[in-house]
Amino acid sequence: MGELSRSTRPVLFFDIDNCLYPRSKMVHDMMQELIDKYFVEHLSLTEADAKMLHQKYYTEYGLAIEGLVRHHKVDPLEYNRKVDDALPLDGVITPDPQLRQLLVDIDRSKVRPWLFTNAFVTHGKRIVKLLGVDDLFEGITYCDYAQATLVCKPHPEMYALAELQSGVSSAEDCFFVGQSYYHDFGKWLIIVADDSYINCHHAQARGWTAAHLVEPGILDPATKASRYQIQSLEELRVIWPQFFRDSTSSRVNQSSL
Repeated sequence: MGELSRSTRPVLFFDIDNCLYPRSKMVHDMMQELIDKYFVEHLSLTEADAKMLHQKYYTEYGLAIEGLVRHHKVDPLEYNRKVDDALPLDGVITPDPQLRQLLVDIDRSKVRPWLFTNAFVTHGKRIVKLLGVDDLFEGITYCDYAQATLVCKPHPEMYALAELQSGVSSAEDCFFVGQSYYHDFGKWLIIVADDSYINCHHAQARGWTAAHLVEPGILDPATKASRYQIQSLEELRVIWPQFFRDSTSSRVNQSSL
């Protein structure tokens, strides 16, 4: 997976965490525990203060690590090793035949599947390998923890980076699917979409076409994050049938939308 030259084919960007696998895998919860532990151990905080600061940085910057780098000079690569790369994912994230079939059914003469994540590259590639779909994406745009300045969604620079790396010709050729989930900081319960609610919204404002994945059991947002709202990735066959082989786009009944 890597950067491509300019192409006339559109790009279909997929977020990774809680998007390619369901929230029932509890990966997000495991990650929050490791982040809070990192705050406690490296900043000498109580558990309560760690949760508060974690919530503050997440809300202000979109990533806890950005606050840690800005205010505490934390090494983001060390943080990644002790948080994302330390997640016990073996046996939790397993090959997903339905997801693989969905991706196989995408017509690559019409669109290019691409990964788009706020995680570091090691975590993103680990997830898709465990899911058994690492061979079905043409590239990945990620938050590069090795850089002096971290760039992540929803900052405009991150969307511009995705456009550059994927070689897409224009924003109108960008299609994006991101997820929604509960973010629990103890006494705070925040509903966020694709890492934060605004990521899908910012993608659409940039001229991308976005689909907000809200799994059954998650409260619908008061206002839609983007033009499309879906409950499963299978519904991509219906909202964007032009990207699937003709025989596959009818597998989901349009009345389910």
